[in-house]
Amino acid sequence: MARTLDPDIKFRERKRWVFFGLPFTFTVYIVKDDMFTIDQGFLKKIENDCYMYKIQDVQLQESFWERIFGLGSIICFTGDTTHPKLEIKHIKNAKKLKNYILQASEAARMRRRTLNTLNIGAEDLDDMAD
Repeated sequence: MARTLDPDIKFRERKRWVFFGLPFTFTVYIVKDDMFTIDQGFLKKIENDCYMYKIQDVQLQESFWERIFGLGSIICFTGDTTHPKLEIKHIKNAKKLKNYILQASEAARMRRRTLNTLNIGAEDLDDMAD
């Protein structure tokens, strides 16, 4: 976790190479209380934001090599249209970040009073009525 000048930033992690965990990539993940940002690129910069309340579920993946070098990858399943599946690849402190995202997304949903609904096959019931 790097030090930052912005006090709102909770986590700032850089994507790393799997071997030796070296941060020689141009992708930075920035996590705040209310927003998640992926900053990519060197010549062509792309910045993608996702509000925390849109994150529905989080998954931690650690391959054999990631575990050896103390890294992990997180997949966030969101309701965002541009990135329904956010992948945070090869970062340090992956478990700590995953737990923070889970708590922050739940807190953001409570603040905004949003409700997640799931489609559990309602169209099947419509077919049975016909």
